[in-house]
Amino acid sequence: ASLTKMMTLYLAFNAIERGQVRLDSKFLVSSHAASQPPSRLGLKPGQRIELRYLIRAAAVKSANDAATVIGEGLAGSESKFAAQMTQMARALGMNNTQFRNANGLTTPGHYSTARDMTTLGRRLFYDFPQYYSIFSRRSADAGIATVSSTNKRFLDSYEGADGIKTGYTQQAGYNLVSSASRNGRRLVGVVMGSRSAAVRNGLMVE
Repeated sequence: ASLTKMMTLYLAFNAIERGQVRLDSKFLVSSHAASQPPSRLGLKPGQRIELRYLIRAAAVKSANDAATVIGEGLAGSESKFAAQMTQMARALGMNNTQFRNANGLTTPGHYSTARDMTTLGRRLFYDFPQYYSIFSRRSADAGIATVSSTNKRFLDSYEGADGIKTGYTQQAGYNLVSSASRNGRRLVGVVMGSRSAAVRNGLMVE
């Protein structure tokens, strides 16, 4: 599900650091991206929007349209971006993951494991500490709207929690990759396939 967006954002951060794009680079919204189902930022075909706002919408609100625009803007098409996502997964040691899109909507051949998602969560924190704080934001200015965090309840209920990403589809159930730090020690946890957000958050607290 939307745990996928962790890799979309990882590649976005990587592209910024390599100088391929900047936070203020404007990305064109395609009709394909604009037609993605909710959760959505509400982008319109032909619109141009800064990458910083797309990152905030994808990370905080888990907006499917924003994630698709990021993928298309970085690679030229979503299929090319998905191939880059899978290639990066292998480079990070995520050997049981395959991506087919940038947002995590159910597609044949799109899958991962809890272990691989733990690896990705750690690498987001350690490879891009300068951007990691986005995952603890309760809300963010996404240019055309202020968006609220899909992970607010867990962030507010668990001391030291500072991220990372929720995910839900009917097929995948309720998923969460969380990171929390106490007394200088950080743990990353993954819960997949829960029947509700409350059950998911309770398991993560345990």
